[in-house]
Amino acid sequence: MELRDPRPPALSGARAALGAAARVVLLAGPTALAFLKGGYYEDARLVAAIVAWALVAVLAVVADGPVLPRTAAARLAVGGLAALTLWALLSKGWAPLPGPAGDDVQRDVLYLGALVAGALAWRPRAWASSVEVALALGTLVVIGYGVLGRTLPGLIDLKPSTYAGGRLDQPLTYWNAMGALAAIGFVLWARIAGDELRARALRVAAAAAALPTGLALYLTYSRGALAAVACGLLVLALLAPTWRQVRSVVLVVLGAALVCAVAGRLDGVASVSGSLGHREAQGALMLAILVAAMMAVAAVQAWMCGGEQEGRLRVDAVPLTRGLRRLGWAAAVAVALLPFALAAVSERGEENPRFGASVERLASTGSNRYAYWRVALRTAADHPLGGVGAGGFRVEWLRERPFRESVRDAHSLYFETLAELGLVGFALLCALLAGVLLAVRRVLAADAALATGPAAALAVWAAHAGVDWDWELPALTLVAVALAGMLLAQAEAAARRA
Repeated sequence: MELRDPRPPALSGARAALGAAARVVLLAGPTALAFLKGGYYEDARLVAAIVAWALVAVLAVVADGPVLPRTAAARLAVGGLAALTLWALLSKGWAPLPGPAGDDVQRDVLYLGALVAGALAWRPRAWASSVEVALALGTLVVIGYGVLGRTLPGLIDLKPSTYAGGRLDQPLTYWNAMGALAAIGFVLWARIAGDELRARALRVAAAAAALPTGLALYLTYSRGALAAVACGLLVLALLAPTWRQVRSVVLVVLGAALVCAVAGRLDGVASVSGSLGHREAQGALMLAILVAAMMAVAAVQAWMCGGEQEGRLRVDAVPLTRGLRRLGWAAAVAVALLPFALAAVSERGEENPRFGASVERLASTGSNRYAYWRVALRTAADHPLGGVGAGGFRVEWLRERPFRESVRDAHSLYFETLAELGLVGFALLCALLAGVLLAVRRVLAADAALATGPAAALAVWAAHAGVDWDWELPALTLVAVALAGMLLAQAEAAARRA
C-alpha cells in the first residue's frame, strides 16, 4: 500500500513558502528593532507585537503537529509568560501610573507572541539549526554598524548620546544593552566555530566574526556584560567539553583581546576623542588591524579544522572529573552572582567609577544600581503579594531615593518584578525560566549539538538581565526569546520522537 500526501502539490508548496517567509521575518525582527532605538518606544514596539501575533496565526496554520504545547517545559514557559502578562494587566488597577504600566503589558504581549511563534516555527530540525547562525549574524550586523561608526567616523556618523560619555551605545542607544548583545553574539560565534556539525567554511567565518563582536563588547565598557560573557563561555565549555570547542574558544578570546588592546591605545576609537581628522586616522588604523586580525584568526581556525579532519589535533572530550565539573558550574554561578555580592562592597563606601569611556570602570565595583536594588527590595517587602503595580518602581524611587537621580527601572529584571508584581509575578517569571530550563535539559539529552550554543547564550542573557533593564529593550530580549522558542520547539519534537 502506498501512502500519499493528500494535499495538492501546489498547496503544499504555497504552505512551505508561507512558513519559510514567516520564519525569516521572525528571525529578522530583533535586528530590525535594533535600528529603531532597540524597540524601546511605543510605536516600534506596537508594530512588532502586531507582527508577532500575525506570525503566530500564520504558523498555526502551516506548522506541522498540534498547535497547543504538549510537553511540561512548553506549558510551563508559555503558560508562565501568559500568566505574567495577564497579572501585569491586572496590576494596572493598582499601579500608580497607567502609562508605564501599559508599556510593560505591551512588551509582555510582544514577548509572548514571539515565544509562541518560535515554539511553532522551529520544530523542523533544519530550521532549528539555522536559528543560532541567523541570530549570531543579526548581532554582527548591529554590532558591526556600531564598530564602523568608530572606525569610519567620516562616513558613518552615529552621534553618541551625551549620557554615553564616549561608550559605544548606537544603534540601540544604550551602551550596556550593546554590551549584552555583543556578549550573546560572541558566545554564539564561539560555539559555531567549535561545532563539528557545521561546515568548515562556516566555522572559519564564525571565528573571524567573533573579533568585531569582542571589540564592540570592550568599547561599551560594560562590566555587567563582561561578567555575563564570562558566565556564558564557562557554560559553553561545560556543555561542550571537547578539545575542538576549547581550542575555538581560546582562539577567539585571544584574537578579541588583541584587537581590544590596540583599541585601548587609540583614544579616537576608544572614547571618541579628538577632532574628526584625528578620529578618521585612528579609525582607519583600527579597521586595518581588525581586518588583519580577523584574517589571521580565520587562517588559524582553518588550519585547526584541517588538523582535526586529518587526525593531527585531538577532538575527543576534555577529561573532566565530576569534581572539576562541579567546580566549573560553581564558577559560572559565582560569576553570574558577582554583581549582587558586590552590593555589600558598595555599602562600605566604594566610589562609583569615573563617568564615560574609561578603562578604570572595569576595575571598579561601585555602582548606583545597588541603591536601586535596595529600594526595590524594600518596596517588595512593603507590598509582598502584588507589588506596587507594573511600571511603579519609578514612583517608589522618587519617594525613597538616597540621592538626586531620575530612574525609571530597578536595573534588574528579578528585583523589579518583585517590587512591581510581587511574589505572584516573581513566581510566574520563575515558571517561564523553569520551563526554558527544562527544555534545555531535554534537548541537551536528545540533541546536544543543537542545544549547546542557545543554552550558553541564554545564560548570558539571564545573567545580564539580573543587573540591567534588558526586559525593556525588545531588540535585546527578543534574541533570547527566539532561542528559548527554538528549544521549546525541539523539546516538543524530542517528546514526539520518544
